[in-house]
Amino acid sequence: MPDSVAVAAVTFDRPDDVKTLLEALAAQSGNITSVALVDSGKNPVSDIAENSPAPVNYIRSNTNLGGAGGFSLAILSAMASGAEWIWIMDDDAHPEDPECVATLLAAAKDRQLDVVLPLVVAPGAPDTLSFHFRLDGKLTHDRAQVAARGFLPNVGHFFNGALIRADVFYRVGLPDLRLFIRGDETDFMIRLRRAGISFGTVTTVALTHPAAWAEVQPVLGDRMHVLVPETPFKQFYFYRNRGFLTRRYGRVKSFVADAAGYPLHFARTRDPRGFANWLRAYAAGMGGRRFGPPSDFGF
Repeated sequence: MPDSVAVAAVTFDRPDDVKTLLEALAAQSGNITSVALVDSGKNPVSDIAENSPAPVNYIRSNTNLGGAGGFSLAILSAMASGAEWIWIMDDDAHPEDPECVATLLAAAKDRQLDVVLPLVVAPGAPDTLSFHFRLDGKLTHDRAQVAARGFLPNVGHFFNGALIRADVFYRVGLPDLRLFIRGDETDFMIRLRRAGISFGTVTTVALTHPAAWAEVQPVLGDRMHVLVPETPFKQFYFYRNRGFLTRRYGRVKSFVADAAGYPLHFARTRDPRGFANWLRAYAAGMGGRRFGPPSDFGF
């Protein structure tokens, strides 16, 4: 029998994207036994789930758990199905071709890994990566340039298409609900590294997901950049969580880069309010403060 795969997916008011995702999952050649779909949106997609050709286990959440909480709930449900592997999906992503999960499984077996990830490419631009990689000290979104490196060990963009052996979650835990969004994926990757669990990106297969190019703000050309999410909501969680993880794991290099990069960025863009918002959220994260549901912070 081929290895069983259960998908852990989350959605929030993206009915068209969910339909595309479920159709792509149903077309996979790999042995997908179930799809745990956690829906926290204001407009439930239960009808889409019920009529999908994929084996969907629809889970309605009347509370917005964020990406971290939603993935945790979906992962637990997927694990409860008894599947050997958990394939994590966001609602606005989908596998590029029907061999995606089968290729990931084969790579995991060949390299004796418990965690593998695909490349992530931009919709309508399959030759361009949605999220950059740093090669030889420079950032690149060029798919061909990254693919030429072959397998990329111990680096990847969680949780987009991450295929994880179910046993791993017993060893490193679930995504941290406190982080809500924008940081839970970094926290999980750090935990993998600290647990000595090797992982990597399989460059011969890809997932389609909206790009984050606009967030990358160069400070010193290709040598230094900062990330600035496009909305105040995402900015708050990203800055706070980055400060929290820096303190939690003693990430000295990240602290130095942030302490230099963000003031330079906001000075260059002449945005004192942006700087104040970054400093306030980052300091709160460093001090373990301003955690709670989004309503506590006016969102």
